[in-house]
Amino acid sequence: MWRAALLSLGLASPALAENYALLVGASTYDNLEERFWLKGPANDVDLVATYLTTTSPVPFDAGNVMLLADGLEGGTKPTLAAIRAGFAAITAQLQPGDFVYLHFSGHGTQGPALDPSTEIDGLDEMFLPVDIGPWNDTVGTVENALIDDEIGTLITAMRDTGATVWAVFDSCHSGTVTRAAPSGEEEVRMRKLDPSALGVPEAAMDAVQTRALPDPRARPQSPAGEALAADAPGGFIAFYAAQTNETTPEKRLPKGQPGRRAQGVFTYTIFETLAQNPGVTYRQLGQEVLRRYAVQNLALSTPMFEGDLDAVVFSGEAGTRVTQWPVREGDFGLTLNAGALQGLGAGDILAILPTAASGEDDALGYVEVAFSDTFTAELEPIDHAGLAAIDPYDLPRGTYARKLADGVDFTLTVALPDPAVPLPGALPDALAQLETEATGRLRLVPAGSEADIRLAVMPQSDRPDAIWMLPGSGFFDPEAPGKPPSIGTAGRDGAEIAALMQENFETMARAINLLKLGGSYGGSDLSVDLKLQTRSRTQRELTDLDLTAVPRLIPDDQVHVLARNNEDFPVDANVLHIGSDYSISHFYSGRLQPGDTLKKGLFRVTNEGFGRDRVVIILTPAQPQSAVEDLAFLAQSAVEVTRGAGSDGSGFNATLRAAGFGTVTRGVVALDDDSGPAPVILQYDIDAVPGE
Repeated sequence: MWRAALLSLGLASPALAENYALLVGASTYDNLEERFWLKGPANDVDLVATYLTTTSPVPFDAGNVMLLADGLEGGTKPTLAAIRAGFAAITAQLQPGDFVYLHFSGHGTQGPALDPSTEIDGLDEMFLPVDIGPWNDTVGTVENALIDDEIGTLITAMRDTGATVWAVFDSCHSGTVTRAAPSGEEEVRMRKLDPSALGVPEAAMDAVQTRALPDPRARPQSPAGEALAADAPGGFIAFYAAQTNETTPEKRLPKGQPGRRAQGVFTYTIFETLAQNPGVTYRQLGQEVLRRYAVQNLALSTPMFEGDLDAVVFSGEAGTRVTQWPVREGDFGLTLNAGALQGLGAGDILAILPTAASGEDDALGYVEVAFSDTFTAELEPIDHAGLAAIDPYDLPRGTYARKLADGVDFTLTVALPDPAVPLPGALPDALAQLETEATGRLRLVPAGSEADIRLAVMPQSDRPDAIWMLPGSGFFDPEAPGKPPSIGTAGRDGAEIAALMQENFETMARAINLLKLGGSYGGSDLSVDLKLQTRSRTQRELTDLDLTAVPRLIPDDQVHVLARNNEDFPVDANVLHIGSDYSISHFYSGRLQPGDTLKKGLFRVTNEGFGRDRVVIILTPAQPQSAVEDLAFLAQSAVEVTRGAGSDGSGFNATLRAAGFGTVTRGVVALDDDSGPAPVILQYDIDAVPGE
């Protein structure tokens, strides 16, 4: 009561604000066949709860974190009644300034809307608690489903108290994908339940009245749109794993790590990003999630981010990327309270520094990560950089371990086709030739192994004689506007097929590697304002694109860039476009002097191809009296570098060439740690879709 009184008088300190969390993970469904059960939701809740209570930059008291998850020690069964009670219990405690984190992992589905006037597609989106029942004709809905309208009402009640709410939904409601290549991960499942599995009558779904969107560019309707639209004192942020016509997976994560377990891809990516960048805004978090999806081929879905996106996550304070942690003595030597979630893996080398503010020249010695799990790492002292291995028992108090510059793996790993599917034509000869000749940056692995690209033969597709080059997920979406690359085998011998495949691999690798570099060069403090803008034949005025929402554009829409250099030194800018077909176009290179503004039209969407395109903007601090950094050689049409083109001898330029835009053949290249501001690579996703 005293806290409420102080708040009403305006005398309460922000430190008095409380943080609450309601974490829901539905895995084992009482009334569904076992083949529909999930494994990841309980692990999602465990991951999030551990992060909030041990790692979050804004601490959550364990007593304020409510766990509704079956299969998790200390968790309550996530029934519809338990979820409603959890909302009510937290809402009753909330005061102005409090913060609530909501997390939903589990199946979703769709059904005919109870109130069709609220849904453009005529369908209610539903989250499925574990006591979900069948379709009930009497009430016209699925028993015990948590319908999107109710979620909106429950969240609005929290906001009405003056609390800020962040809700993450790691489930999906619709969409169809086909497993076309084995992933080797039997646990990969889609978090979407077809309405027919719940007994929703086909006639009821056929009778749904869909209202056409006013514009193909329009953003899909939000599952919790009512909470977004509500006029309430408290803020609201919503993260969705997929648009309402897409699926989202769970799979074993972290990739390549021992002890990995089934996790929602969306959940893991959010908290992996937060663990490494705890002081970001929701907008920055969303953009980095999209970048990681693109680089790591995590899923075919398009996450959505809405609400007060320019606030700092958890109502905290802005901060920078975390690359160092206090060293602790564990049962088996030196340990860190940081692990795979923070990007630490076996073999990583860290410098041991006397204080958090020390430079690497002050290193007392070096250690190697001997083992890491999600939140911890064990360290082994090593001889490195001229220093002998340190004695862990002689370290002074207050030492820190700082990760050295990340290396970027430029190897393209390609998984061979499923051996159970017959290979057409001369494809066996082509694959045998590739396996014999694969060196350097191309690595072929057996079907089902972890890979960047998966080869597949799809006898039921419209090209049964082709070899398809699928993303690492191994899934193929027949309804997607852009199709993966494929090569026909009819009329071609093995050598010709192998040569075409090798050419495709090189093209794909260069585009993927450029996106990989974005994560390493995306955290600089360069002060340059950037916007992408668009206009069309019917709308001639330039308008800003909402880059967090993955804007949709139709043929004849134009994309322009607007940039201003706020630094007191010149910055070179290069603007590129990576197409859904892995093509790279170079649109601009030039120097922005302090205070300069760049306004430039970049490209126009055509009818020639649809899918996920990316605009990549590379900013590099300019050296005095240097030539403008011209990265035109990154274009796929200029892979063979002309003598002297685009080179000023800079380390950044050399790194790009090592990524495949030249003759360097190393597979893994360490990034340069130059003094002064680092370059920046910014990635913006755009969906090119058919017009009306």
